[in-house]
Amino acid sequence: MSQQDMISAIVREVLAELNSGAAPQAKPAPSAAPAPSSSGSGAGLDPARDYPLAARRPDLVKTNTGKRVDELTLEQAIKGELKAEELRITPETLELQAQISEKAGRPQLAANLRRAAELTKVSDERVLEMYNALRPYRSTKAELLAMADELEQKYGAKINAAFVREACEVYERRGRLRQD
Repeated sequence: MSQQDMISAIVREVLAELNSGAAPQAKPAPSAAPAPSSSGSGAGLDPARDYPLAARRPDLVKTNTGKRVDELTLEQAIKGELKAEELRITPETLELQAQISEKAGRPQLAANLRRAAELTKVSDERVLEMYNALRPYRSTKAELLAMADELEQKYGAKINAAFVREACEVYERRGRLRQD
């Protein structure tokens, strides 16, 4: 079997599973009250009933072009009818996943999903540049603070901006900033 045939088979299997609604049961949420969510679009989501969203709540999962995830097919992909932007996750879907994570008692995962939602507005190239700039000894304090300002002002990524500012403080305390 060629590599392309294997990929096609895997994609067919995943789409069949998504379209059939067969998905593993999510663990019920613990009795602790979940943290408040920042979006009302997924109000009332229940991890045991609604996870995974693409299989159990495809009405909530849409592409950047507004198509529902259950409208995407392998045939469309093979014919080249799907655009790359239709295969990227949206900030709204990430927020719904964050709400599910909170209700399942996984607040750290929810926070990571919200940071990821903010970064969907940033180009892949810029995300990689920022990632490299955040490595120890790669950036000055001024460069990191400028990156935080860019995240906040240009992209509205307040959570990520706070994260970069915190990293800058830690790097400064530990002597991990690049010196000019």
